[in-house]
Order: sequence, then C-alpha cells, then structure tokens
Amino acid sequence: MSLINTEVQPFKATAFKNGEFIEVSDADLKGKWSVVFFYPADFTFVCPTELEDLAEQYDEFQKLGVEVYGVSTDTHFAHKAWHDTSDAISKVQYALIGDPTHVLSRNFDVLIEADGIAERGTFVINPDGHIKIAELHDGGIGRDATELLRKVRAALYVAAHPGEVCPAKWKEGEKTLKPSLDLVGKI
Repeated sequence: MSLINTEVQPFKATAFKNGEFIEVSDADLKGKWSVVFFYPADFTFVCPTELEDLAEQYDEFQKLGVEVYGVSTDTHFAHKAWHDTSDAISKVQYALIGDPTHVLSRNFDVLIEADGIAERGTFVINPDGHIKIAELHDGGIGRDATELLRKVRAALYVAAHPGEVCPAKWKEGEKTLKPSLDLVGKI
C-alpha cells in the first residue's frame, strides 16, 4: 500500500540535536513542511555521506521553512557519540531521531525486520501531516540532497499553485504544466 497522501501515524521519540536530547513527536511534523530521512545505521559507510550532504544543504531547507529529521534504529545516545566522533556527522544541525523500538520505521514501512534496521527511505510531509513524497533506496545506493531539495521545491510549488504540476527536471522559476483536455497528446 502506498503511503502517499496518508497521515503520519502517532509517535514519540528522543533525538539528538545541537548538543542536547530533545523529544520529537508526530505533532512536530505538523504546521510546516518536513523531511523524514531514514538511514540504516550510525557508524557505517554510505550513511555519513548522505547525512553530511543533507547537513550542507540544511540552510536551504530552512530558508524554505522545511525541517529535516534523520532517523535510524540506533539510540539517541549512539547519535550523540557518532556526532562527537565523526567529522562528517559533526556538521549535522538537524535532529537525529533514535528509533530503537522500531515504531517510526514500522510506521513509515521501512523496517527490515530480519536485520532490525531501516531501509534508506525519504519522506516529504506537508503541514497537514500528509506524506507527499515517499522514496526507498537499496542500502548501497546513496541519496543526493540537491535532488531532494529540488523535489521539495516542486512539492511546495504544487501545494501553492492548485491546478499546476511540475514536469521532470523542473527547477524553481521554470515553466509548469496545467493539465487539461487541450494538453492531451501535445507534450
């Protein structure tokens, strides 16, 4: 079953952010756009490259009013230790949520039950708490924060401009489409 347009299910978790532990819940994902970014595990290989890439684009997400949350099945204590020992992860200013109980990973349908870790899942959530983008990647395939940022901008545009859609490779300021009977077969 697709998670697109479904509401984020209730959860409460502890995260590490900016040198402290904070509580995060589904309520924090409402009222603004959010990206929930699942990754398999701390202290691994592809994961730090992805989280560092997101950290380098975090200001751009913030300028758009979008909050970012990284999630793995590690604890918030492991997130702090990783942050304190990794040059790449020390750049992360967004919340790193611990999901040792697997509640979030199950809610977003990314848990690999046999391994107790999450798939590489990316979810963009609108201010009403509805999932607008859901993507899964194989464990060996890293994601690109610049491409995610482009997709978030497209989601923001479509939400603000009912009746318009963003074509492939659309970038902010470029032409969009207005689906209609007259447009059928002309693209």
